[in-house]
Formats: sequence, structure tokens, C-alpha cells
Amino acid sequence: MGVYARAPLAFERGDGVRLYTAEGEAYLDCMAGIAVNALGHSHPKLIAALKDQADKLWHTSNIFRIPNQEKLAKLLTDNTFADVCFFTNAGAEAIECAIKTARKYHWANGNPERIDIIGFDGSFHGRTIATIYAAGNPSYVEGFGPTPPGFVQAKFGDLEGLKKLVGPTTAAILLEPVQGEGGARSWTEAQLKEIRQLCDETGTLLIYDEIQCGL
Repeated sequence: MGVYARAPLAFERGDGVRLYTAEGEAYLDCMAGIAVNALGHSHPKLIAALKDQADKLWHTSNIFRIPNQEKLAKLLTDNTFADVCFFTNAGAEAIECAIKTARKYHWANGNPERIDIIGFDGSFHGRTIATIYAAGNPSYVEGFGPTPPGFVQAKFGDLEGLKKLVGPTTAAILLEPVQGEGGARSWTEAQLKEIRQLCDETGTLLIYDEIQCGL
């Protein structure tokens, strides 16, 4: 299926920040698997950890305790703002979970009408139905039917326009602190603080999508 315009290259192996073709040509990997290979290629500690786990156990599902997952969750919560963690398989699934959590939060607090997710032009949040409409890129939503209810678009950097969009049906504001597909555009610290204040004043949740910029 011709979904991607693939480059006429195939790689046989990787080492650190470099990729190698079967003919031995070396390329500097500036894409990192589209921002997922944060540790580079063939890192010996990662290989050792994967081999060690593969020799023990592959999968049990989250209906059982997973000690190493609990250790990682504690490491994250001890060193970030978060109180709890929820692990997902991919970025789009994480954003879907965040959207569901925001809407369920307002429902549980007696405000079921608060379903609107405000996103920004130039964003990328994944390729599921919810995430493409949260970002609103015309080339991604074309052909997939009408916009589902509860998705609102704001202009990147326009805080006054954003304030006008926040209302009694707003559940959350969803943003990337640094946009990737939008051209590496970043919000300033002052802007992010102002958005945080806006959310606090209106009871709106704030969702940071740091799946690319965080890595």
C-alpha cells in the first residue's frame, strides 16, 4: 500500500547514530526512526536487557503485576511532576488515552458536556481518527468523513484567540511544547505559563504531547 513515499534505500544494520546499507555505505541517522530511537542503534546495554528479558518472559498482560514496569513507573514519578503512570504501546494510543481521561474526568465531576479538545494548527498527535482530528491537518483528515464532535482548532501562538475558544464545553487544551511537523515551532515559557493559568481559571485540563520533543 503506497502510504509513504519511500526513499530508495534499505539498511542492514545500525551502530550508534549511523546506519549502514548492505554495501557498507554509512549514513548519519538524523531521523532516529521518526523520533523513537532515542538510544541510537545497537546500544550494548539495551541489547543485553532485551536478551535477558527474552530468556525469562515475553508477555503476561497487565492483569498481573509487572515488577520492572513498577520500577520504571516509580523512577518516572520520583523525577517528574507526575503522580502516576500509564504505559501505552505508541504515541497515538497515549494521546487517545489522554483525550478519554480528560472527558471522563469532567463526566465524573458532573460536567458531561465538557468534551471539547482544543488543538492547534501544525500539530501532529498520531494517525487514529481522534488524533488526526485533534491536530486538524487537512491532508490527514481528507476522505475520513465529517469531523467527530468535540474537536476545536486554534491558531498556534494566538493566545487571545485561544481564550475566546475556551468555554463551558471545553474539556482540555492539547499542545506540543515544541511542534515537530509544524516546523519545529516552540511555545515560549511565558506562553505556556499563561495557558496553564487559563486552564486553572476555567477548570480546563492541559495535555502536553511530548512524544517527539520529549525524546
